[in-house]
Amino acid sequence: MALLLMAASGFAGLGYQIVWTQQFGLALGHETAAVLAVVAAFFGGLSLGALALGRRIEASGRPLAWYAGCEAVIGLWGGVLMLSLPAASQAVLALIGPEASPAWHWTVAFGASLLLLLPATAAMGATLPAMARLSTAGLSPLYAANTAGAVAGVLVTALLLVPAWGLSRSTALCVGLNLLCALGAPALLAARPADTAATPSSGRPLVLLAVTGLLGIAYEVLCVRVLSQVLEDTVYTFALLLAVYLAGTAAGAAAHARSPRLHQTPALLQALATSVLLGMGVLWGADLLKHSLQPLLPATLGGALALESLLALAVFGLPTALMGALFCQLSAEAQAARQPFSRALGVNTLGAMAAAPLFGVALAASLGPKGALLMVAAGYLLLQPCWRDWRWRLPTVATLAIAAWAPPMAFVEVPDGGRLLSYRDGAMAAVSVVQDADGVARLRINNRQQEGSSATQHVDGRQALLPLMLHGEPRRALFLGVGAGITSGVAARWPGVQADAVELLPEVIEATALFRPALGAGPGPHVINADARRFVRTAPTRYDVIVADNFHPARSGSAALYTVEHFRAVRQRLNPQGVFCQWLPLHQLDLDTLRGITASFLAAYPDGVAILASHSLDTPTLGLVGRTGPTQFAMPPRSALGARFGLGEPMAVLGSLVGDNTSLRRFAAATAPNTDDRPWVAYRAPRITYVPNTSPRDRLMALLGQLNLDDGHWLAPAHAADAALVSRVQAYARARQHYLDLGRRTVPSADPAVMLARVGPGLLAVLQQSPDFEPAAEPLRRLAQALAPVDPAAAEQLRAELATVRPPKDAR
Repeated sequence: MALLLMAASGFAGLGYQIVWTQQFGLALGHETAAVLAVVAAFFGGLSLGALALGRRIEASGRPLAWYAGCEAVIGLWGGVLMLSLPAASQAVLALIGPEASPAWHWTVAFGASLLLLLPATAAMGATLPAMARLSTAGLSPLYAANTAGAVAGVLVTALLLVPAWGLSRSTALCVGLNLLCALGAPALLAARPADTAATPSSGRPLVLLAVTGLLGIAYEVLCVRVLSQVLEDTVYTFALLLAVYLAGTAAGAAAHARSPRLHQTPALLQALATSVLLGMGVLWGADLLKHSLQPLLPATLGGALALESLLALAVFGLPTALMGALFCQLSAEAQAARQPFSRALGVNTLGAMAAAPLFGVALAASLGPKGALLMVAAGYLLLQPCWRDWRWRLPTVATLAIAAWAPPMAFVEVPDGGRLLSYRDGAMAAVSVVQDADGVARLRINNRQQEGSSATQHVDGRQALLPLMLHGEPRRALFLGVGAGITSGVAARWPGVQADAVELLPEVIEATALFRPALGAGPGPHVINADARRFVRTAPTRYDVIVADNFHPARSGSAALYTVEHFRAVRQRLNPQGVFCQWLPLHQLDLDTLRGITASFLAAYPDGVAILASHSLDTPTLGLVGRTGPTQFAMPPRSALGARFGLGEPMAVLGSLVGDNTSLRRFAAATAPNTDDRPWVAYRAPRITYVPNTSPRDRLMALLGQLNLDDGHWLAPAHAADAALVSRVQAYARARQHYLDLGRRTVPSADPAVMLARVGPGLLAVLQQSPDFEPAAEPLRRLAQALAPVDPAAAEQLRAELATVRPPKDAR
């Protein structure tokens, strides 16, 4: 019964950690920040509970009441947080402020997390000492059962409960488990005799426990950081890495109870140092190992998650098993030295608490993952130096060799003929800029997300100009997310507009300097280093236009920018008749996820419409647009800046509309919105990342087939009665549909005559539908120009046909 209760308590404890990490991510702006803050808060509370309460429990004649009381406190405080954490998160946002320095941001992150979680985590820290008084099973089995329950809690909560139930109901289950543990405690055997006070004979085991707690969690934090550059870096990734880490620890604790060979501290420390070095070797080869294992597993979500689990096992398996055995051995040595178990547990978790800020924030950024991991290996070696033992000298030499000659632990895919322009390890991510053989530079975060490139300037510029021109008279614009800086940079050049841009990662802000020359001389945006959600909720400024970057919703923390609550907060930051545009990367979204995001957007902007940024088939970008007033648009002005991006004519701007409100609502019907409490997009979006099932062009055509512009409410009242204008916009939309379908079916050729035969009739037919549709006219002009030297007659005939279907502007 004791082992079952410990497993249930462990399940609830790590279930809370998964939920609280996601909830704190909403306030702290990034899942990495939330992970580090919650990990530190957990271990800090565990330490305080073990040190402050543990000795009293061990000396008490009523350990059963203590255990039941601690489980009840955990459950009750879990229930309090379930109800109050949204409001508390808002207070944390206000305390951090819109433009906090990194030092203040991290101080509030760690401090607020510790205080908010302290009642529950302190009670958690006292449960194991209490159970040690109530069970004859022994420390190692109790620790193993508690950790095994924690593994189940991570997996079940992250993979099943939160996606199906949401955060509050998942928390409620954990609350119920704690209360059941409290009620079930009387069924345990009677307590063992209380410990008699004795004078400790040595404090060395406590020192070792504190330092090994620090080093063990440091290894976890650093490996997760490195693996995020190799794995897909989704909510599933973090859950699997944590589960494998805990499973290895549980296995080591269980093995310690059965194997006397694991009762030698010097040997365990030497083995741990060696295993850390071996783990680093696996990390260096993780990308190669991933591609080697991938063909052996099924191309399904389960196969993809199994692959991530295997890589996690390769990195964590041996070190964590040794960590579990070492904790049990050092705890036994502490008891032999008359040190109470509560003190041993307390100092171990105190060291673990320091790992997140020290290694996860400070050393990972200053030394890089390689240097910080070498410090972990060296730490284990220096705890028990045995100069005459080859098992100590061998890992020492290996550590020094790796420090001197091994490359940095950075994963950057550089194409053939390309080069690395910039690489920065930050506290939350690694940011790189890579240039290919054609001179195209690309910005990446953790080697996974392409945040912009010098080759996408045309589309990036349109993502700025379309919302500005649909507004008509913008004076101040806000951009959530900087990427390569092209979008906000183009907006800053719009006459009379003051552009602000918010970016969480300072390394991204620095990297934009490499892309700035592509825009030429001109004013730039005011860039603010802050989290988008926090800035929107706390900044006092209001804006005429707010544009949200096309964040990949599967990546760490990005799905929180697609919730109903965030969209409503953006609405509060707009001036009257202000425009909000949320760009969506359709090439990274399946249609079911898009429906959920659309439903969330419509909950905040009930009469919203959809636009298309460009006519790209392979990287289509959809925009959801809403206003604080009626979502209606007047004829935009002609613009020289807009002409540089294919938006010089008003019809090109209105022609970007692809879906009216009626069709958009029909598309999102019967789909649950994505909310802070039910963040299902974070769990649905990774599926297409792991296992792509359709091509972007197929998804685009399927989407456009479900959207239309029939209701006519998207025009301002002054134009709504203009039947000819409505007809022109609708014809433009039909022409776009045929143009994209033609592009999807056409096989490119370098021979202009062949291409003319393949696309000429189709493009002319598109222009017959809508003479305004410039994207169909431009390739015909280029073909005529290419044909002129080799077949002048064909070129002249093409020009004549083009003039027939598309007369000069003043004739239209």
